[in-house]
Amino acid sequence: ELMTGYTMLRNGGVGNGGQPWVLRWSSRIRLTWLSFTLFVILVFFPLIAHYYLTTIDDADDAGKRIFGPRTGNELCEVKHVQDLCRIRESVSEELLQLEAKRQELNSEIAKLNLKIEACKKSIENAKQDLLQLKNVISQTEHSYKELMAQNQPKLSLPIRLLPDKDDATFPLPKSNRNCRLHNCFDYSRCPLTSGFPVYVYNSDDYPFGSSLDPLIKQAFEATVRTNVYVTENANIACVYIILVGEMQEPVMPKPTELEQQLHSLPYWRTDGHNHLIINLSRKSETQNFIYNISTGRAMIAQSTFYDAQYRPGFDIVVSPLVHAMSEPNFLEIPPQVPVKRKYLFSFQGEKIESLRSSLQEVRSFEEEIEGNAPADYDDRIITTLKAVQDSKLDFVLVEFTCKNQPKASLPTEWALCGEREDRLELLKLSTFALIITPGDTRLVISAGCTMRLFEALEVGAIPVVLGEQVQLPYNDVIRWNEAALIIPKPRITEVHFLLRSISDNDLLAMRRQGRFLWETYFSTSDNVFSTVLAIIRTRIQIPAAPIREEPAVEIPHRSGKAAGTDPNMADNGDLDLGPVETEPPYASPKYLRNFTLTAMDIYRNWNSAPGPFHLFPYTPFDPVLPSEAKFLGSGTGFRPIGGGAGGSGKEFQAALGGNVPREQFTVVMLTYEREEVLMNSLERLNGLPYLNKVVVVWNSPKLPSEDLLWPDIGVPIMVVRTEKNSLNNRFLPWDEIETEAILSIDDDAHLRHDEIMFGFRVWREARDRIVGFPGRYHAWDIPHQSWLYNSNYSCELSMVLTGAAFFHKYYAYLYSYVMPQAIRDMVDEYINCEDIAMNFLVSHLTRKPPIKVTSRWTFRCPGCPQALSHDDSHFHERHKCINFFVKVYGYMPLLYTQFRVDSVLFKTRLPHDKTKCFKFI
Repeated sequence: ELMTGYTMLRNGGVGNGGQPWVLRWSSRIRLTWLSFTLFVILVFFPLIAHYYLTTIDDADDAGKRIFGPRTGNELCEVKHVQDLCRIRESVSEELLQLEAKRQELNSEIAKLNLKIEACKKSIENAKQDLLQLKNVISQTEHSYKELMAQNQPKLSLPIRLLPDKDDATFPLPKSNRNCRLHNCFDYSRCPLTSGFPVYVYNSDDYPFGSSLDPLIKQAFEATVRTNVYVTENANIACVYIILVGEMQEPVMPKPTELEQQLHSLPYWRTDGHNHLIINLSRKSETQNFIYNISTGRAMIAQSTFYDAQYRPGFDIVVSPLVHAMSEPNFLEIPPQVPVKRKYLFSFQGEKIESLRSSLQEVRSFEEEIEGNAPADYDDRIITTLKAVQDSKLDFVLVEFTCKNQPKASLPTEWALCGEREDRLELLKLSTFALIITPGDTRLVISAGCTMRLFEALEVGAIPVVLGEQVQLPYNDVIRWNEAALIIPKPRITEVHFLLRSISDNDLLAMRRQGRFLWETYFSTSDNVFSTVLAIIRTRIQIPAAPIREEPAVEIPHRSGKAAGTDPNMADNGDLDLGPVETEPPYASPKYLRNFTLTAMDIYRNWNSAPGPFHLFPYTPFDPVLPSEAKFLGSGTGFRPIGGGAGGSGKEFQAALGGNVPREQFTVVMLTYEREEVLMNSLERLNGLPYLNKVVVVWNSPKLPSEDLLWPDIGVPIMVVRTEKNSLNNRFLPWDEIETEAILSIDDDAHLRHDEIMFGFRVWREARDRIVGFPGRYHAWDIPHQSWLYNSNYSCELSMVLTGAAFFHKYYAYLYSYVMPQAIRDMVDEYINCEDIAMNFLVSHLTRKPPIKVTSRWTFRCPGCPQALSHDDSHFHERHKCINFFVKVYGYMPLLYTQFRVDSVLFKTRLPHDKTKCFKFI
């Protein structure tokens, strides 16, 4: 560096940069000195000042102290420090409070830790108790199964027997006249679980098929195609059916030819056992051409039988097939009221050949009275009836000669007069219709007699059959004395007295029963064929095939929204029903009667009027007592074995009330694009006891919103998609309904849980009735001579709205598949009246009014959107519906009642260990 400085001085004091080196050196010295000075000032001066301020002596004059410490009050007098002092005091107080809170929280945490430890111990103890309970339950279930196994035999389906094609070992009766089921029917082809398969021959494959009446053949083939029992596999068939009539006269084959063709049937098996030969008649002059044919062990179903030909319990007397390819028009059928018509009775007919003239035998009434049996009572009948007509005590119409050419008939048979339309017009004016059986007692039934019976039942004229030897259609399964009068011919002189002595109520009951028989077994080709099969199936004691259920197409939906609890649901008001427990869904007993009913209740199934109970293998309204109960002598209820308990209602409540086992019910809720209202209604069902499932019938073509979150109410919610918007969908028998009890409820109905439970318990006491809350009634409009629908408050009712009502699933089948289609069509036309239609149906079947529970008259939720019932045209449409339904049924089936069900101790407070029964007021 010295050399560099020397060189620079030598060069005139200028460096490479052209500046004097002295200046650069002086600037470095100044920067170093400045830095050292600032360091001394910043470090040592504060230390010296701090030392001085802390060690200076106190001055005698307080006012001369400048750097000495001052008191807090004096320091706060400084204007700029006052705010800081206040902040310091506030922060100090807050710190003290926070410290107190911290100590308090620490104390609470300690207590909670103790509680947590206690809860953990309780949980462990509960787990141990639960494990013990599970073990006890498991042992109890095992013991229960052992007891059930000891007390009940093990049942399994029998082995299906299929005999060989040629049964040569089948025993032969002495003659075909002695054929009965036990010696002419092969039961091994009809196992109990076979389902009753029926094979029907195609008549066109045989020569006699070309001689059949085209209308009858066409109607028969259409019926066969839709029948559930018909099978195409002849090897498994139980019964084989062949249609041989009615045949047309010009091309009718000879008896020998027809016999050969029958014996050549592929499954005839030498004697025709398990075969049914059907000869249907569409006209009154149908001949009995099978009489001269050897039919072997085959059964015969036709409308004309001779005594030597008919085999009771084996052959079948069928009704004529009048409406072959057409459905009867219910609106053209006269009403069943008024009960009495213009004529007390009527008869039109002409006998071409009498038994008396054929036998050339004449006897007087005196000889008959003395005990000599007359050859023919027809002369006495003619004389007596003419005398009644001439007396003019009652309006009667009897004509024994036809104005025009009479219809062809069998010997000694009364031929029909005139055309069918003319005969029906006369019968519409007649209270009774006389049917005189053939004079030849060997003719047990004829096509002419069955035609007269058919026409009388069709228009509501009560049949009066003169001749007790007659075999009326389906006589072995139908109680004809409930719909007709069967009087021996010797009592012809007492007929007028008997007819006048029958009360109006009995007349209406007989007319209603006759209408039921005609609609169910006579009216169409489907009914005739189904009835024939049902008779054979019932005779051999095979259960009926289950009626089809409506398949439910589920709409996918998201669930998981926790359902809230509506405080109104827990408010029982003045009606306290006692405690109820919440049960999870469990399998409810659908139907407790099976094969036994087929053999036990044949007559009840076929004659329970007026209702088509033959469609089902049992009547589902019979209470079945549990195994641990027994009858109380002459009482109608039961008590647990041991006696002594009861009275408080506690035992009755424990069994959910009623004299049948405990069960659950299904809610069916109809809705249409009201998602918010629907969600609220579903949430109100949360925690409802004995609820098995909720079936939401989505009646709109528009699917629910994809982001709609459905509530979780503890039971499954099935959202069903419908094919069309129809109120009839409310009553479809969905296959998802697994309980007998159905609670039909609108999506805007607002009912408390205790009200629903009370209605369910009442329904269990009356399972064949509609049990609900809002009551309505019908009234007769005198000025307009028509029926009116009324929803005003009244002291009586005849309907219960199905917007909040319990009914049996059995009625869903009848409503959807059996009730006349015209009623369902009108419901679709008006989008209304489905509840009225259900009330009509149930009252028509049971002849009982519905049951109303509680004093509630309406059930709509407040604030819900308006429903269809608020429309001005709603009531006008319901007036029309009632009058139309009356025309279809032929009378007014609704019945008035002032009956209402409340608790026995209504509005009476009881201890919690007491529960209530019911009182009917």
